[in-house]
Amino acid sequence: MERRPTPPSSRAQAHAVPQSAYTAVVTVDERGAVAGWSDGAALLLGYPPAEILGQEACRLLADPGGDTWREAAACPRWSGTAALRHRDGHRLDRDVLVHRRASGDRPGGTEWRVVCALTASRVAAADRTLGEWAFDQSPCVAAVFDEGLRLVLASVGMQRSLSLAEGTMRGLRLTDLAPFGGCAEAESGMRRILAGGGPEDVRLRLDPATPDHDWHGQLAPLTDTDGRVRAVTLTVHSDPAEQLVWRRMLLLSDAGVRIGTTSDVQRTARELADVVVPAFADACAVDLLDAAGPGAPADGRRALRRAAVRAAPQGPPLPHPSGDILLCPPWSPSGRCLTEGRGTVYACNDEIVARWAREDPLAAAWVRESGAHSLMAVPLRAAGTTFGVALFVRHLRSEPFAPEDLWLAEQLAARTATSIRGSERARRQHTTTMTLQRSLLPQTLPDQAALDIATRYLPSVSQAGVGGDWFDVIPLSGTRVALVVGDVVGHGMRAAATMGRVRTAVRTLADVDLPPDELLSHLDDLVAHLSAEESGADNAEESAGGVGTTCLYGVYDPVTRRFTVARAGHPPPAVVTSGTVRFLDVPAGPPLGLGGLPFESFETELPEGSLIALYTNGLLEPRDHDIDESLDKMFGALACPAESLDTICDRVLTTMLTHRPDDDIALLVARTRALHADRVATWELPFDLSAVADARKQATDKLLAWHLEEAAFTTELVVSEMVTNAFRYGRPPVRLRLIHDDHTLTCEVFDSSNTAPHMRRAHTYDEGGRGLLLVGQLTQRWGTRHATTGKTVWAEQFLAEG
Repeated sequence: MERRPTPPSSRAQAHAVPQSAYTAVVTVDERGAVAGWSDGAALLLGYPPAEILGQEACRLLADPGGDTWREAAACPRWSGTAALRHRDGHRLDRDVLVHRRASGDRPGGTEWRVVCALTASRVAAADRTLGEWAFDQSPCVAAVFDEGLRLVLASVGMQRSLSLAEGTMRGLRLTDLAPFGGCAEAESGMRRILAGGGPEDVRLRLDPATPDHDWHGQLAPLTDTDGRVRAVTLTVHSDPAEQLVWRRMLLLSDAGVRIGTTSDVQRTARELADVVVPAFADACAVDLLDAAGPGAPADGRRALRRAAVRAAPQGPPLPHPSGDILLCPPWSPSGRCLTEGRGTVYACNDEIVARWAREDPLAAAWVRESGAHSLMAVPLRAAGTTFGVALFVRHLRSEPFAPEDLWLAEQLAARTATSIRGSERARRQHTTTMTLQRSLLPQTLPDQAALDIATRYLPSVSQAGVGGDWFDVIPLSGTRVALVVGDVVGHGMRAAATMGRVRTAVRTLADVDLPPDELLSHLDDLVAHLSAEESGADNAEESAGGVGTTCLYGVYDPVTRRFTVARAGHPPPAVVTSGTVRFLDVPAGPPLGLGGLPFESFETELPEGSLIALYTNGLLEPRDHDIDESLDKMFGALACPAESLDTICDRVLTTMLTHRPDDDIALLVARTRALHADRVATWELPFDLSAVADARKQATDKLLAWHLEEAAFTTELVVSEMVTNAFRYGRPPVRLRLIHDDHTLTCEVFDSSNTAPHMRRAHTYDEGGRGLLLVGQLTQRWGTRHATTGKTVWAEQFLAEG
C-alpha cells in the first residue's frame, strides 16, 4: 500500500511563508527616499524593489501634499490610517505604524520604519477562544501571538501600554510594534517555545516615550485541549518603581482621549482640569491670556482670564472662579512662565510664591487652609504661541512634584494648547468664511416693480463649516426681474470663494439678457473651464472648481406675467396660486461643470399675486424626518396666506426646522405684480424715415396722458435717435414700446435685424454717429437684448419722486 505524504501542519505552513510576506515594511531615509522594501510591501503596493528603491516615498501616498506624512515624521511613533497609492493607481486605506529611529547606515542620521499588516483581516473569529484562555491566565499586560509570531489578541493593558488599539496591532509582530531593546530576543524565545521549549523570562522596552523603562515579561506556551502548542502568551509586569511611570503613561493616554473633544476653548480647559484632578494633582487652575481685558499696567502685569478650576472634594475650593480676570506680576510663577515659555516646580514656602500670595489675600488664605506645599506653573504653548498658564497644586498627598511630573504636566499642557489652537484657528476660519460669504450675498434687494421679495439665509452648524449656498435678484430690461438661487458643493473658504465666482458669472451673463437655458449652458462651460484650470494634473479631487454646483435661474415679466425658468441639478421652484401649492414642471438639467448636456426652459403664466418659492436642498434634508414629510410641511407653510412675505419665510423655516441646520439654507419668496395695459403703450411703425416724427408725437402724447410732462423732452430725443437707427440699420417690422412703472420709464425699439448697435467716436465734421452717445448721456442705462429673430434696443430713465 502506497504511503501518502503527511500534510504539513499549520505551524509548518506558517514557517514556510517568508516572515517578510506577513508584514509590509518600508524604510524611508532623511531625504524622503525609499531605502528599504520588504516582500510584503511588494505584495501590498505592487512595486518590485528595483523600481521603488531610491524613489521618493511620497509617491506611495494617495495624497502626497497632505499632512499624514508630516505628522508621522514628527513623532517618535505614529499610528493611524493612511491613504496609499498602488502601482496600478488604485487607492488603499490601511492602518500603518511608523517608528522614527537612528539610521543603521549613517551615524547620527535618522530613518523611519513604516509597517503594515497584510493578514490582519484574515484572523479567524475562532481565535477569540485562544484569547479567553490567555486572558484567564494573564495577571497584567498580556498579548497572544500565533505560530507566525503575529499578534492575535491584546489585553486592554497591552493597548494602553503601547497607546495603540488592538485593531491596529493585530497581524503585526512584536518587533513591528516595539522595535526597541529586548523585543527581538523575545521573538527568539517565542520561536523556541513553538518548537517545544518551556516558558521563558524576558526584559524588553515597549514605549519610546520611556526609553529607560525595562519591563519584566514572561513568555508561555498556549496549548489547546489536545496539548498542542497553538500560540505564545506574553505577560508583562512592572516593578513598584516603574508603577509610577506606568500610571503617568495611563494618564497621558487618557488625556489624549478626553482633552479636546470639542471646539469650545472653555470646555477644553475644563477637560484638562478634570483629567489631572485627583489623578495627578489635588487642585488645578487654567488661566488663558485675555485679549479683551484691561491694558497692561505700567508694572508689566499680564491679564489672564480664569477658564477652568477644579479641586479635590476633600480640600477647600480654589479662590477665583471661572471668568475672573487676574493681573499677574511678571515675577510671579504665572508671569515667569509666560515670559520664559517653560514650566517650573515651586515649593509653596519659596519666597516668590509667598510674595505672590501676599498680593492676593484670597490665594494666601487658601494656601494656609489647605496646607498646599507644591506648585507647578506650566505654559499652554503650541506652534510658537502661548495661550495661557496651567497651575497644578498638591496639598492632600505628601510627595511634592518631581521633575518627571513636570515633564508629564508639559505634555498635558501641550495637548491642551494644541486643541485650543485648533479651536481658535477653526473659529477664525469660520468667521472669515462667514464674512466673505455674507459680503458676496446681496446686502440689500434692488428696487424694482415686478416682484415683492423676502429672503433668508441660515448657515450650517456642522464642523465642515459654512457652505456655498447663495441667492440673487437681478433687475433686467423691460421691467423684468431675474431670480437666482444656487448651491456650491463643499464647505468652508473654498466653497464661499467658488460661490462668489459663480454668482459674478451669473450676473455678467444676465446683463447680456440671455434666456435661462442659454445662460445655464454658458455657466456650465465656465464652471468646467474653472475646474480644468484649478485641478491641474496632480489633485483633481481637491480642486473641484465648482463642478457639481446646482443653480436655478428664472425671469419674470410683469407685462406678460410670464415666468421662464431653467435649472441645473437644483430642486424645482414651488408656486402658490389661489391657495394651491405645486412644483413647476421644470426639466431637471444636470449640475454645472459636467459639460456637453443640454438645459431646457419652462414657461408659464402666473396670475398677479402668485407666490414663487426658491430654496436650496438644505431646507428639505432635516435629520428627523424624510423628504415626503418635508415637502408636506413646506407646502402647508406656503399655502397659509399672510400679508408679509417675511412672515411666510419665517413660518417655512420654523415649520421645517427643529434645530440649526446641518447644511446651509437659502430661501427666496416672491409675490408677483403685474403692469396692466394702461402702463404699456406699443406702436407698429411704417418702415420709413418720415415715421420718426409720428413716433415722437405719439410718445409725447402718451407721456402727457401719464402726467409725465417733465420726461417729454428727453423721451423725444431718445425715441428720435433709436427709431432713426432702426430705420437706417435695421429691417422691418419696427415697433416702439413705452413702459411706465412707479420709478422708471422704459423706451424700447424692436426691429428684425440681428445687428447689434454700438457707440463710436464721431469726428468733428461728421454729420452722424452721435445718436447712441446721446442716448447714453440722457438715460440711466441702455442696452440690447436679442430674440430668436431680431433685437430690442432699450433705454431707461429714472422718474423723479412725485
